[in-house]
Amino acid sequence: MSELFDAVDALIASRSPLPPPAERKRLRQAHGLTLDEVAAALQVRRATVSGWEAGKTEPRPPERDAYARMLKQLAQLYPAVAPVLPEDTAIPETPAVPAAPAPSAAEPAQARTAPTGPAAEPANTALRPVAPAAVPRPAVSTRPASRRPAAKRAAPASAPAGGTEPRYENGPLAVVDVADGQVLAYCVGGLVLDVPAKSIPALVEWTLCEGRLGQPKLSGPGKDADPLIVLTGAACEHYDLPVTLTQQERLAGRLPEGHKVIKQLTRANWQLTKRGFGPWARIYRPAQGSERACVQLCIPSWDALDTRHWADAGQLPPADLARLLGTYAARVMTPRGSTAVTGLELMTALHPPTRASEPDATGKRHSEHNPGSLGKDPVDCAPCEAPDGHPLLADLPRFHQRTPAEVLVEEAYDWARPLTDAECLCPHLVGIDVNMAFAAGANGLNVGLGAPTHVKSPVFDPKLPGSWLVDLSHVDLSRVKLAKQWTDLDGELLPSPFTPKGERPQGPAWYATPTVAYAVELGYDVRPVEAYVRYDNGRYLDAWYNRLRDAYLATMADLGVYADMPPAEFLAAMDGYRQRDPQLAIVVSAIKATVKGGIGKLRERPRGEGWKPGQPWRALARPTWRPDIRAAVISRTRINMHRKIVKHAAFTGQYPVAILSDCAVYASDGPSPLDFLPYRDGKPLPGGFKLGLNPGLVKHEGTQSVLWGEGVREQFNAPELNLARYIKDGTVTDQDTGE
Repeated sequence: MSELFDAVDALIASRSPLPPPAERKRLRQAHGLTLDEVAAALQVRRATVSGWEAGKTEPRPPERDAYARMLKQLAQLYPAVAPVLPEDTAIPETPAVPAAPAPSAAEPAQARTAPTGPAAEPANTALRPVAPAAVPRPAVSTRPASRRPAAKRAAPASAPAGGTEPRYENGPLAVVDVADGQVLAYCVGGLVLDVPAKSIPALVEWTLCEGRLGQPKLSGPGKDADPLIVLTGAACEHYDLPVTLTQQERLAGRLPEGHKVIKQLTRANWQLTKRGFGPWARIYRPAQGSERACVQLCIPSWDALDTRHWADAGQLPPADLARLLGTYAARVMTPRGSTAVTGLELMTALHPPTRASEPDATGKRHSEHNPGSLGKDPVDCAPCEAPDGHPLLADLPRFHQRTPAEVLVEEAYDWARPLTDAECLCPHLVGIDVNMAFAAGANGLNVGLGAPTHVKSPVFDPKLPGSWLVDLSHVDLSRVKLAKQWTDLDGELLPSPFTPKGERPQGPAWYATPTVAYAVELGYDVRPVEAYVRYDNGRYLDAWYNRLRDAYLATMADLGVYADMPPAEFLAAMDGYRQRDPQLAIVVSAIKATVKGGIGKLRERPRGEGWKPGQPWRALARPTWRPDIRAAVISRTRINMHRKIVKHAAFTGQYPVAILSDCAVYASDGPSPLDFLPYRDGKPLPGGFKLGLNPGLVKHEGTQSVLWGEGVREQFNAPELNLARYIKDGTVTDQDTGE
């Protein structure tokens, strides 16, 4: 019988209950654990844990027992907002019927019309939804209360909602407009609320007390997103704000301190951040315990929505603008300013600097460092990583020009060369563009979390993030190792992978770890002279990449472009996708700008405010001012591009004629990327360019004739004019200055 009992015990253990895959990932991220840390603890591969979290595979004993134990303990520390059932629990599917709301005298916000879409939308929607039509401007009715349909598993982009918590039931934001003397708040999902507030201080109070606006935190130790109120021009007039800023106010980026509205806020004990009352004003009162009292304002008529990234979003009707910004908020986060500011804030939201500790002897918790984050205090960069004017360089002579041996220069490609005689015989120049190139460069990248350590004559370690002073001038691109095999190439037709302009290094220079690692990958020894390395490191940007990737893929799916399309079908779907839903196309542009802007903000330069070289500027006080992380991402992005170019050249004998950041131009016998990209039986060259939607894959950027290319170069007397800059539409307005 004991054998039977043992068998039963083993059977029970083999089915240790586990939460659903999404909850497993949430619990790990809430505690600041990386996949590598969990894999090491369970003695399995990182890919195995990733498969468990994606629901592709399930753990087996004995790992399943240990994994279930870990998740159970994490669930006690970070309980879900709603109860999460184990994955093995079956739930009968019954039609969801929305309950009619009971009248209540305490209803905090009066709805003008009922929403027509689901109340909530997860960040990653179903793969193939039908592309929704633009949301019409809701008609005004006199319904006294909001009536919401039952929540569904996925919502179309026409009706994103901010969260499932009752306190945020109206979504993350509202666009406030005035029509026929009535102040209305247009929320996501088509909901419209009456706004009784007569002033900006009253509007802030209404938002926090009755609006039920906001967004749940993205990470366990994080903070909920503050509600966003977007003011139309009519609302600005109603609340005694100028519809547009004067030239002086525009240059200052804010209203003068003596403005009527600022005085109203002061009398009501509200405060403004140091940025003042500008296009993205943040109005707050000091936090009382865990309760935050802060509202973000966005004023499109003050150029809050940069047309380079948001196109004409600021001119949309209120309901359409609420839908557009609501989609972005649901899939990325509630905007906190420009796309660059939001990209940086997203990093912190996913990896908050602190977390609550375990209870001490008295049962109290206290704030402690959150592992895997950048912490709450800024760290000094290495001297070579500091941009010109940084306090670390205050002792340099005025107008001193630093050499590559003094400064780390990791920037994106801007390279071009004359066409060969054979390329001049091709009829077409075809540009291909890497999707979300900088996001792909950030994916899986090990970056420094703490301060650098200076090391003399170090042994290079490709797993150690940092900056290395090393001579790479001996790397010969005419003979490199590919897949452990030495391969001969025409090195004169290739850019150097080590410099943004593609020229060969002339001696020792500073490089980020991915650049030096690539020299080793190509088969060459490296001997660094010195380095600034960061022993405290981790994959800080992984969650950031995943969030933005999912946002991009979900929005493109709404536009009819999917990640699993065959090459020809993908090219056809990409052709004219922006016209299918122009508002969602704006969201795509904003997501891309969030990637690039967030990386750029890691090395924000001083902007006015009386700054002088050698003095600190405001951004240096942020833990997220990290030029080393920016350099590592750009380095890896450039190396990823070069690796594909080399693989393509070795296999086809074709070389790019121009590269600009994430776009490469090739001479081709046909107008399509399929005319020069090698595909066999529908499969691309391993390690080379592959057509597709996912970050790191490529799409068609544009096609022009070789005659066009030679013509514009002759017109501007610039034989190496970068044609990648103009390949999209062929318009060249001025000589290429490289800016």
